[in-house]
Amino acid sequence: MTETIAEAPSLSPDTAAAPAATRNAYRDALLTLMAADPRVVCLDTDTGLFSGADFGAAAERYIDLGIAEHTAMDAAAGLAASGWRPFVNTMAAFASARALEAVKINIAYAGQPVRIAATHGGVAAGHLGATHYALEDLAVMRALPNMTIVVPADAAATVAAVEQTADLPGPLYLRLGRKPTPPLPTLPLPTLPLPTLPRPAEPPRIGRIQVLRDGADVVFVGCGPHPVLAALAAADDLAGTGISAGVLNAHTLAPFDTGTLLAHCAGAALVVTVEEHRRAGGLGGAVAETLADQAPRRMLRIGLGDGPAVGAGSQDYILERHGLHPAPIAARVRTAIESHPRSSA
Repeated sequence: MTETIAEAPSLSPDTAAAPAATRNAYRDALLTLMAADPRVVCLDTDTGLFSGADFGAAAERYIDLGIAEHTAMDAAAGLAASGWRPFVNTMAAFASARALEAVKINIAYAGQPVRIAATHGGVAAGHLGATHYALEDLAVMRALPNMTIVVPADAAATVAAVEQTADLPGPLYLRLGRKPTPPLPTLPLPTLPLPTLPRPAEPPRIGRIQVLRDGADVVFVGCGPHPVLAALAAADDLAGTGISAGVLNAHTLAPFDTGTLLAHCAGAALVVTVEEHRRAGGLGGAVAETLADQAPRRMLRIGLGDGPAVGAGSQDYILERHGLHPAPIAARVRTAIESHPRSSA
């Protein structure tokens, strides 16, 4: 264990702000963007998130193609090639699998500025069964060229991401949740003597990791509402046992902010990724690849296992079954630290 460093203030969600679903925040932000930018077109796949009446004067730029995800991606690519800025709404499980050929060839390979708004990320649609899990989508999208990948951790970050897409070159994959989640805490001023570490300005910027908490022993790296909140709570738990844990919100998986990651992991004995995704290819893969290439160190990748899905169930039930709750996360970190103390690393 390192010498004690003063802990940053406890980061708990702002209870004054009501929980909100990132998909609803996206809907509201897109309506605002369409009113301001006549290039923006909304292509829907019978998601129920929009109706034509929502768009007012921009209603002619809303097209519901029905349950035809592949066709929607092809149409979006054609619109983008003609100078429009299309947003395609569908579920993450379908955007990354059923429609993948169109996404790969007509959008990613062509570098078209299509914004794929993928709702029900992770196991948000677990109540519909394993067919609606989206546990490979980040790995799939990371493998495609030109693709920007953003996983907002709360409603405010979702709005910021939509606003920043106006002139973003190339395609974007925006992974959204289904049910309301608490907002991330307001970032405190840094209290640790680490003046050289980069700290992104608010609001969250695409391509920049958010530093939520500094820590000396362990660094959590999370993406998405449930993982980031669980990492913050686990860090609080660990602080009570003398383990100083930092928390990074890696909301952008591509392009990945290697500079901030490396700066904040430089002195840590353990780097822990937390994600609502299989351990292979998603956030854990991005962090492991970065560290392996530039600064090898111990890692613990926490996500859903590589075995069969557990079946139908609520999002919280499935996450709990896979240990993506604060208490089991903190317990796994303590075990990892105790089995490999810093002095012997």
